Amino acid sequence: MTRTLTAFAGDLWIATGDEEEVRAALHAMGEEAQNLLLFDDGSGRQVDIDLRGPAPEPSRGRGRPKLGVQAREVTLLPRHWDWLASQPGGASVTLRRLVEAARKAAQDKPSPRAAMDAAYHFLTVMAGDRPGYEEAMRALYAKDKAGFGQASADWPSAVRDHGAALAEAAFD
Repeated sequence: MTRTLTAFAGDLWIATGDEEEVRAALHAMGEEAQNLLLFDDGSGRQVDIDLRGPAPEPSRGRGRPKLGVQAREVTLLPRHWDWLASQPGGASVTLRRLVEAARKAAQDKPSPRAAMDAAYHFLTVMAGDRPGYEEAMRALYAKDKAGFGQASADWPSAVRDHGAALAEAAFD
């Protein structure tokens, strides 16, 4: 899954897209690209990207690739272990398959809590000192869309609209 980024220059929205699209938009601004803030739309947190372009991939060495597999303890009931042992490929393969299926299902339907947190992180940076911020956060976590809209009505439209877009799944 490609992460989506959003760039702001002060209160002005600059671009939303994958890293390459945002990088291209920032390059097109040239010297006017001042006071930039980049946000990961999945988490609402500020991020940094290398504006020089993508780094070349390191050459691969010989042998098996490092997959980053980590051995950790899993605690299950005996009936769970019995079921896992009966699956093709064994317990590890079945658990990986189940985790990947759950991750894909979660990507299709954004979590209300994740949407709240993403909006909170973004708005804390962009609107934390603005009138109505605390009321907007209370409305966000109360899932009060009308209250959120009312509390954020006087904010710059780009900030208000992006915060509302990040929070949308929280209000459903």
